[in-house]
Amino acid sequence: MLPTNLYGPNDNFDLERSHVLPAPIRKIHLGKCLEENDWPAIKTDLNNRPIDGFAPEEVILDILQRYGIRVIRTNSSYSCSIENWGSGAPMREFLWSEEMADACVFIMERVNFSDVAHGPEVRNTHINIGTGKEISIKELAELIVKTTGFKGALVFNTSKPDGTMRKLTDVTKLNTLRWHHNIEIEEGVERMYKWYTRK
Repeated sequence: MLPTNLYGPNDNFDLERSHVLPAPIRKIHLGKCLEENDWPAIKTDLNNRPIDGFAPEEVILDILQRYGIRVIRTNSSYSCSIENWGSGAPMREFLWSEEMADACVFIMERVNFSDVAHGPEVRNTHINIGTGKEISIKELAELIVKTTGFKGALVFNTSKPDGTMRKLTDVTKLNTLRWHHNIEIEEGVERMYKWYTRK
C-alpha cells in the first residue's frame, strides 16, 4: 500500500520541519493572531510548539520574520504577509490521515492477493491510497487564508525552489476495490484548523 501526502490531527507543525499542509496553517494562524494583536494566543502557540514564547514581543517578531511571517507595525497594530517558497504552481494531493487508516483496514479485511495480482507473475500488486485529486500550493494557501480569516497578503518567493511539479496518485485500483475517500480538502483544512486551535 502506497499513500499520498497525509494530513490530520497530531501532524507536525514545526516551522522548520513540518509538511506541506501544516506549515502554512501555523504560519497563517500566527499572522492572523498578529493582525488581531492577540499576544496571549501567539505565546500559547509558541510555547505549545516551542519557539520561545516567553521572549519579549520584539524578539518573537524577529523569530516569526525568520519563518516568513512578515510584520509591519503601525502604532499598536500589525499588518502581515506570509511568505511561501516557490511560485505556488506545484500540484499536490492530500488525504486525511484517518482515511488512510480506514483504507488500510478495508484492504486488509476485504482484499485478497488474487484481487490485485495479474496471472502467475507477482508484480504491480501495490495499491495507491489517495484521493486522485490535486490542488496547487497557491490554491491551498488561499484556502487556508479563507478558512482562518487571515486578512493579510500571501507572497510567493520565486527565488526559492518549487520542488516536483506534480505528485498525483492513480487510485483506479483502490476505487475498483470499492474504497473511496470522503473528506475533501476544503473540509479537511477546516477540521485541521479547528483541531489546531483547540490545542
